[in-house]
Amino acid sequence: MIASKQLFTFGYEGLDIEAFIARLKAAGIHSVVDVRELPLSRKKGFSKTGFCEHLKQAGIGYFHVPALGCPKPIRNQYRSDGDWARYTRDYLAYLDTQQATLQELANFARSTTACLICFEADHTRCHRTYVARAAHRLGAPPVQHLNARTGVPDQRLRLAA
Repeated sequence: MIASKQLFTFGYEGLDIEAFIARLKAAGIHSVVDVRELPLSRKKGFSKTGFCEHLKQAGIGYFHVPALGCPKPIRNQYRSDGDWARYTRDYLAYLDTQQATLQELANFARSTTACLICFEADHTRCHRTYVARAAHRLGAPPVQHLNARTGVPDQRLRLAA
């Protein structure tokens, strides 16, 4: 078993399926972990069945973990009020109830080069970042966020004195 050196995240917003998979391959991703509660998309190729098939053809494994998706009531509240601080607080409280699933993810991420995926291109405004950080605290490799061109190491905001 080869240990992974990083746990990646990537959002498909703004990319077609071919460009998305090309970026995964360029980053050396072996397994995609879909952390959308409902793996449906209006973007062609990104709903579960089609997405899984495209990834399989590219030699990339697909795993759907709905328990790490954002529950509908939290998503609906955010759509209603746009309050990111509230969304973050509510999602992190929910995520605290998913420790067994997070531990499984951390274990899995140590055994392969895995990438958590969701829609949002901006990792700072997506729940996948919180999932990745929680998995890292439980032993997953350090987090790296992919975008269409590069990767960015995870950095929490730090307050300056």
